[in-house]
Amino acid sequence: MALSRSARLGALATAAASFLVIAASSAPTSGADGIGDSYFPQLGNGGFDARHYDLNVAYNPDTDRLDGRTTLTARATQSLSSFDLDLQRLEVTRVEVNGRRADFTRDGDEIHITPHGAIGKGRTFTVTVTYGGVPEALNGPIVFGSDYGWMKTADGVFVACEPNAASTWFPSSDHPSDKATYDIRIKAPKGLTGVSNGRLISTYDKGDSTVAHWRENRPMATYLATATIGKFDVKTGTTPAGTPIYVAIDPVLAGSNSVDVYAVTAEATDYWSQVFGPYPFEETGAIVDDMPQAGFSLEVQSKPAYSAVRSESTIVHELAHQWFGDSVSVERWKDIWLNEGFATYAQWLWSEHKGIRSAHDSFLAGYNARPADSTFWGTVVADPQRDTMFASAVYQRGAMTLQMLRERIGDTAFFKLLPAWTKLHRYGNANTADFIRLAEKVSGQQLDDLFQTWLFTTGKPTL
Repeated sequence: MALSRSARLGALATAAASFLVIAASSAPTSGADGIGDSYFPQLGNGGFDARHYDLNVAYNPDTDRLDGRTTLTARATQSLSSFDLDLQRLEVTRVEVNGRRADFTRDGDEIHITPHGAIGKGRTFTVTVTYGGVPEALNGPIVFGSDYGWMKTADGVFVACEPNAASTWFPSSDHPSDKATYDIRIKAPKGLTGVSNGRLISTYDKGDSTVAHWRENRPMATYLATATIGKFDVKTGTTPAGTPIYVAIDPVLAGSNSVDVYAVTAEATDYWSQVFGPYPFEETGAIVDDMPQAGFSLEVQSKPAYSAVRSESTIVHELAHQWFGDSVSVERWKDIWLNEGFATYAQWLWSEHKGIRSAHDSFLAGYNARPADSTFWGTVVADPQRDTMFASAVYQRGAMTLQMLRERIGDTAFFKLLPAWTKLHRYGNANTADFIRLAEKVSGQQLDDLFQTWLFTTGKPTL
C-alpha cells in the first residue's frame, strides 16, 4: 500500500516526535538518594540494583580506627548520570567507577557520585570507595534504647546493625529491599579473630595482622552483615542433618555457659528445617561476645550474634529469623512483624515441640497478662512507626496473630503455609499483603477480618 505525500510527511513528523520523546525519556538522570521507606526515607538508593559487595576492612582496636575499601557491583535500573551511596560519618578519600576516578560530594550520610561518563540502563558497573575513620555506634529509642551498629568491646568490636547501621562501617545501599552477595575480608591484629557471614574461605597472616576472608553466596540485606572482631574460642562441625556449623564464643564468657550454644544451634537448625523448609544458607552458627552495653541479639545471616550467652529460647528465636527476616526479608520496615512475630511464634512452637507448653497456652498467657487498658494494645502491628518498630506488641501480638490464624485454618493448612511462604519468597522480599494473600490461597478461606483485627486495629481483641 502506497502513502500520499502528505501522509508521508505526517508519518515523518510523528516518527520525529516519537524519537524526541524516547530520547528525552532515556536521557541520563541522577538516581534517587533513597528508596522512599516511610521510616527511613534516605536509606537505600535509586537507579541501581546492588548485586555484590567486596568489603576489605582493617581495624585497629587500640585506636578504634577502621580503614576500608568497598567495591560494589551493581546493575543500573535507569540511565544514570550520577547516583548515591549511604555512608555515615566516615571520611571518603577516593571513589572509582569501572576503574576510573569519579567525582563525589557529601551531603550528610549520602555520597553523591558522578562517574566519568553516563551509565546506560541495564549496564553492570562497579563502584569502589576508599574510606576510613572511627566508626560511631548509633543510639536512640529504636533498639530498646541501646547502642547498635559498630560497638567497641574490650578486645575488639561487636557489629550488629539492624535497622540502619550497616552504613556506619561500609558504603552501601543500606536497605533490606536491595540485597546482594558478599565477600568480606577482615584484617585485625594477630591473636584476634574476625567473624563474618557465610563460609570462611581463608585465613592468612600479613605482617602483624591476620586476614580472614568470608563469603556469603546467598543474597543478604545490609543490616545482617557483620565484621565482629575479638578473642574467640571457635568450634566447628556439622549438625546431625549435615549443615556446617561455626560457633565463636568469647572465652571471658566460658564460666557462664549455662546453655550449650553449639548444641542448641545444631538442634534448632535441623528442627526448623523440618518445620519451615530447607535451611536457606551454607552454614549455621553463632557469635557470642562479651558486650554488656548491648542488651540484645541479632539474627546476623548464618551466625546470629549474641551480646552475651543467651537462653535456649533466644537462640531458637534468632535461628528462626534465618528463614523469617534473612531469607525472606521485609520489603519496607513497617512490615517488621513478618520478622519478629514469626520468630516469637517460633519460640512458642519450640516450647510445644519440647512438651513444655502448647502454643495455644503461650498465646493465652500473653493475652491474659495484659489488661485492655495496657499500652501494649495501642500499637498497630502492621505499621508500628519507626521509633517503636521493635515494641513488644510487634513480637507478641504478631505471634498472637499467627496462633489465631492457626486455629482458624487448622494445623494442616498452617504447617503447609509456613514452608510455602519461605519457598515462594526465598532470598527475596515480601510484605504483609503478600502473606495474607498466600494464607488465603493455602487455606481456601477469606481472612480479611482476622488480619484486620489483629494487625491493623488497636485495642484488645475479644476472643
